[in-house]
Amino acid sequence: MTRFASEALRDLRDRNEVAIHTEKHPDSAVIIWVVVADDEVFVRSVRGARGRWYRDLATGGFAMLDLGGRRLAVQAVPVADPAAIDRASREYLRKYRSSPYAQPMVKADVLPTTLRLEPA
Repeated sequence: MTRFASEALRDLRDRNEVAIHTEKHPDSAVIIWVVVADDEVFVRSVRGARGRWYRDLATGGFAMLDLGGRRLAVQAVPVADPAAIDRASREYLRKYRSSPYAQPMVKADVLPTTLRLEPA
């Protein structure tokens, strides 16, 4: 597993939202939530498997994160490890606790959409 540099991890940890451009739809950004747990970067689709950006990446596709003008190339890796999914869920609940969308991000039908992002 390839790790992000500490500056990129800090930036991702601090941002509430990022724009993602998938390889299949490079001109169309989608705003997503990203969490960092144990220096691993996770994303998941609140729309479950119906989320377009998720479908684009579910097979291990590439994407670009827009971090306020700074671009970060990433590759998505589906997560099947229950412990990693649980770490990501705890971080979603901690980071977004004040949002009404935090609980939907940890529902059973959303958990299978957990992806780990790695530098591309």
